[in-house]
Amino acid sequence: MKISNNHFVKLAALWWLVLALAPAPTFAQTPDALAQAYTHEVRRRLAVPPATRAAYGTFLQHALDRAGLHDLAGEYVVMVDRAPKIQAIFVFYRGGPDAAWELIGASPVSTGLPGTYDHFLTPLGVFRHTPDNMDFRAEGTFNENGIRGYGVRGMRVFDFGWVDGERGWGEGGTSAMRLQMHATDPDRLAQRLGHPASKGCIRIPASLNRFLDHYGILDADYNALLAAGDRLWVLEQDHVSSLYAGRYLVIIDSERDSLTAE
Repeated sequence: MKISNNHFVKLAALWWLVLALAPAPTFAQTPDALAQAYTHEVRRRLAVPPATRAAYGTFLQHALDRAGLHDLAGEYVVMVDRAPKIQAIFVFYRGGPDAAWELIGASPVSTGLPGTYDHFLTPLGVFRHTPDNMDFRAEGTFNENGIRGYGVRGMRVFDFGWVDGERGWGEGGTSAMRLQMHATDPDRLAQRLGHPASKGCIRIPASLNRFLDHYGILDADYNALLAAGDRLWVLEQDHVSSLYAGRYLVIIDSERDSLTAE
């Protein structure tokens, strides 16, 4: 049977259509692959020297020890250093309780800037990311100051619930504050990342927000609900239910002056 050139053209066109409509392969199924994805997908990153990586791994372990999580392993952990001259977020992983913490990637953040009414110091400790405080998505609307506080429409707001925060105004003391981690206004506030600037929440780069959201870095408890048959509107269709998903945000104050100085 003779096959015309037009037939080949039609087959080629159909094949390219199938490729275009096929779901994209999941790239970051292992911690090593996730580190590569971080480099490719997160636009604002920090270079962290090997000695500093080890130092922050120790900071992380000490914080987990204080929280009774000595043997935590096999899942991602997100850590924020609120030190005024650092203002950084780190994604860590280790395969077992005796293994060293390995850095997946690091980026600049903004934490609480005291000195103004209703501004808190971002609280220290270990905070669990749980659907008990369900995340939501930014509407992308402007407030009375013309600022999109949660960033553009669709950015995920990671909600850690009500916690005790140190007031950064008046006579100090503590009050309840809502601890959230979210993107920020791309035009007016994103350039401040790397410096304290928030009311107590953790502002992160938009590309990191998408990265944490897509790869489910802190979604272990959300994944458990999905496995039980629940439908969670906050998770998008391409959400990755990773075997290494974690559930803990750790906030420290290293009191360091830089990521390079010992």
